[in-house]
Amino acid sequence: MTTVTQHADQLSTTTLLRFATAGSVDDGKSTLVGRLLHDSKSVLTDQLEAVEHASRNRGQEAPDLALLTDGLRAEREQGITIDVAYRYFATPRRRFILADTPGHVQYTRNMVTGASTAELAVVLVDARNGVVEQTRRHAAVAALLRVPHVVLAVNKMDLVDYAEPVFAAIAEEFTAYAASLGVPEITAIPISALAGDNVVEPSAHMDWYGGPTVLEHLETVPVSHDLTACHARFPVQYVIRPQTAEHPDYRGYAGQIAAGAFRVGEAVTVLPSGRTSTIAGIDALGESVDIAWAPQSVTIRLADDIDVSRGDLIAPADDAPAVTQDVEATVCHVADQPLAVGQRVLLKHTTRTVKAIVKDIPSRLTLDDLSQHPAPGRLVANDIGRVVVRTAEPLALDAYADSRRTGSFLLIDPADGTTLTAGMAGEAFAAAAPGEDTAADDAEWDF
Repeated sequence: MTTVTQHADQLSTTTLLRFATAGSVDDGKSTLVGRLLHDSKSVLTDQLEAVEHASRNRGQEAPDLALLTDGLRAEREQGITIDVAYRYFATPRRRFILADTPGHVQYTRNMVTGASTAELAVVLVDARNGVVEQTRRHAAVAALLRVPHVVLAVNKMDLVDYAEPVFAAIAEEFTAYAASLGVPEITAIPISALAGDNVVEPSAHMDWYGGPTVLEHLETVPVSHDLTACHARFPVQYVIRPQTAEHPDYRGYAGQIAAGAFRVGEAVTVLPSGRTSTIAGIDALGESVDIAWAPQSVTIRLADDIDVSRGDLIAPADDAPAVTQDVEATVCHVADQPLAVGQRVLLKHTTRTVKAIVKDIPSRLTLDDLSQHPAPGRLVANDIGRVVVRTAEPLALDAYADSRRTGSFLLIDPADGTTLTAGMAGEAFAAAAPGEDTAADDAEWDF
């Protein structure tokens, strides 16, 4: 039988790296992305001609490479990045999905969106300004979202005469801060996005630097495909019952494997009910297979006729997550309307959506010193804080530190479906403080 490790080896031959860029306002982030795309020959001729034309209209002699990513009219007019821009490109060594995220404080929630699936984050710093509050905010978000690799790109080195001491001081300060957040790997690279130094080609002005260029690091940073190390999780999306003459008794549970791998004959538990069975068959692309792994979309058939529906989670019997109705998490509030104690919400976790109440907001994170502001009462847009939520029905929730897919959730406004908050279950920077019981009196929501 083919092993999961062999499948992982096959995947690693054409690896895909998802990465996000972040930086404070005017640090040159969009220019870096444009330079990366331009110098790696990932820009089509008509795109480059459009950028050159727009640059001439603005009185610039050289093409403004930032226009390759700042696609909204408001972005072009104001010279800032507002929305998350996704770019797809490839080199002979690797394929990339790049999320270019905004630098303004009021768009921190956009960075959360872009970095939530990233395996690497590039944080830009202006060499003239050093580490600023927004730099710390971006480092904190990267740590909160468990991004395994962080690159510190010290930009505009040409404006500080390519001075090594300037780079060294910034790298030391940022590395110490990011390490205190638990970021596992930090790589510092001195660059000039405008001039192209150390972006794709090595710089002739910084012979004191012997490390990789930005693109070289992106091409060589290890991307884990060790599926055997993941907790296997299968959120059920749809129950298939054809009830045809050809398939009179077929009952399959369709969905996308969130993590790990499943094998025919394996003992599994269906949560939150806790009922057990064994996998009788796995169907993928119309064929029966012996094994399936994340992120494949498959249909799993069980040996026993038990009640399984959308929102249930299938997991190995000896490695099932705990089921709970009390969720403690670190969150980033993304909506314009505040999140308050006692508020009624919907909690969406994988394919399951349940009613919930915000029981407590123990603290809000202060990014300057990573201290917790106790009992803020509410969170407003772009706030990062701790929440305690009580759900109407049990959830099979992993800690976000163990699984980014099954440890994350959304809080949604039940009135209009607006996404309010992105949550990461379990501990982040500090332990949650005990909260008081603030449940609403409404019987429909008081549980």
